[in-house]
Amino acid sequence: MPPVTEARLIEAETTRQGCLSKMAIVPGEQGEPVRYTLRAGEQRLDLNARLGEPLRLTWTGAIACTHCGRATKKSFAQGHCYPCFKKLAQCDTCIMKPETCHFFAGTCREPEWGERHCFQPHVVYLANSSGLKVGITRGTQVPTRWLDQGAIQALPVLQVDTRQQSGFVEMLFKEEVADRTNWRAMLKGEIEPLDLCAERDRLLARLEGGLANLHERFGAEAIQVLEASPMAFDYPVLEFPRKIVSHNFDKNPVVAGTLLGLKGQYLILDSGVINLRKFTGYEVAVA
Repeated sequence: MPPVTEARLIEAETTRQGCLSKMAIVPGEQGEPVRYTLRAGEQRLDLNARLGEPLRLTWTGAIACTHCGRATKKSFAQGHCYPCFKKLAQCDTCIMKPETCHFFAGTCREPEWGERHCFQPHVVYLANSSGLKVGITRGTQVPTRWLDQGAIQALPVLQVDTRQQSGFVEMLFKEEVADRTNWRAMLKGEIEPLDLCAERDRLLARLEGGLANLHERFGAEAIQVLEASPMAFDYPVLEFPRKIVSHNFDKNPVVAGTLLGLKGQYLILDSGVINLRKFTGYEVAVA
């Protein structure tokens, strides 16, 4: 596999190719669907403007680590080479399971990174992406996190002081509600709107005892109920797929078809769907 060198980056500028990052998604103006931008190296493509038109992505065979830039034969944890996957705190298992944070045990892979990212306010939220779910995110990632998941509705419920605390709160909520999105159901676009405020009130009442225990453990001010209103999102989709067929660059380097929609981090083509975030770091040519 050819290395990702300065010469290849110069070539990429002239041939409209580069290494994929997750799509940039921003809320649309009032009454408008959210807006998507494909990012491949320095290349930017307004995907909303390409709806209904042919789109072709061709993987060159190269993968670059999103952290250190070195060439790698395989991507780990959405775009990392194996050495970075093993050493970076952002790739540790506690990122997926915050309640297992081991910072205070002195074994955090990168204590300074942990202080910057894990010891800041986090939001526990309810979302409707394939039905009701609970999730957590840094306050700075609202509403990006919900758009990445393809949520049609979202409601911040609680704010906590640290990522570890958000994990303990999420564990409570998981006793009553799912914490994962059914991506196939999300892409079919058949999700009915929910009364998220009513769901919030119901869950807070049922989990009152568990939340009281966490207040006693971390302090009354560490976990606070938010007075927030639900947000709703509309995605640019001309036609939802009836049957989900998934593209995979590792199996076929060419993904092509008419672009029918965008939801979450997925392209919806008439030939199938592809989760671009899964292929972060893959070098593709865009046409």
